[in-house]
Amino acid sequence: MTWSWDVFFSVIPLIFKGLWITLGLTLACYLFAAVFGFVWVFLNRLPWRPVRWLFGWIAEFIRSTPPLVQLFFIYYAWPMMPVVGVSLNPFVAAILGLGIHFSTYMSEVYRSGIESVDKGQWEASTALNLSTRQKWTKIILPQAIPPTIPMLGNYLIIMFKEVPLASTIGVVAMLHIANDYGAQYYKYVEPLTVVALFFLLLSYPSALLINKLEKKYNRRFDKKTLA
Repeated sequence: MTWSWDVFFSVIPLIFKGLWITLGLTLACYLFAAVFGFVWVFLNRLPWRPVRWLFGWIAEFIRSTPPLVQLFFIYYAWPMMPVVGVSLNPFVAAILGLGIHFSTYMSEVYRSGIESVDKGQWEASTALNLSTRQKWTKIILPQAIPPTIPMLGNYLIIMFKEVPLASTIGVVAMLHIANDYGAQYYKYVEPLTVVALFFLLLSYPSALLINKLEKKYNRRFDKKTLA
């Protein structure tokens, strides 16, 4: 095997096209997980214990199984199921699979933020006779969400690095393009190196930014605690 700079520079434009698909898929999966994470939180706060137990068990099952298995199930097995089975294109299947998987983790982030709200805030909103919607939108969530922003940012980076799993069901993103190039010209090292560099160039600065945000919120939290 010999390294070829010509191959390295020639595959950069090809991989760059897949970068936009990777970023778009990451954003779509993240938004789906962020919204669906709230659904898990509210399902687990329903007043009926058997329902809470059922949805808690489903969330634990999703967290405990590999996202690749879930992707394969949604893309290959789901269309074979009677009545409810439908065929999805690879991009939509990836959004569903990765979005649902990470929504269970993001629900735990939301839960920790909600539980960090002082008990007196819940009692005060009840004493003011606020409706359930007003209690959540004006009192609880504005206090619960800001401290969770660094953790939610970390999940965005993790999801960006897990999105290449979608290439296994045919999403033509960076890894898929690199593998195709390697199979066609029997040159895997250069295209896979370019893919790794793109991930490094995007995820490392993002991690630094998240760390900065985390320190900022920790300092703010420490000041409030000391006050």
